[in-house]
Amino acid sequence: MAKAKVYVTFKDGVLEPQGKTVNAALLKMGYKNIKDVRIGKFIEIEIENGDKKKIKKEIDEICDRLLANPNIEKYDFEIE
Repeated sequence: MAKAKVYVTFKDGVLEPQGKTVNAALLKMGYKNIKDVRIGKFIEIEIENGDKKKIKKEIDEICDRLLANPNIEKYDFEIE
């Protein structure tokens, strides 16, 4: 059994209100060294064993078609 760990985040320059809210709260709590906070998604997908090249292609397709909005988000993944 293989496992894909997928990380989806907003592209640089895209306004991310949830991260801005957390950033402001951290500053109010006294964490003055915080520069920026970005919040994204973490997804784990279990995959039947198979050809690693085919698994990578399928996960890339899944991310592009379903898990990330290519207009405003970017993704990265690793296969274990």
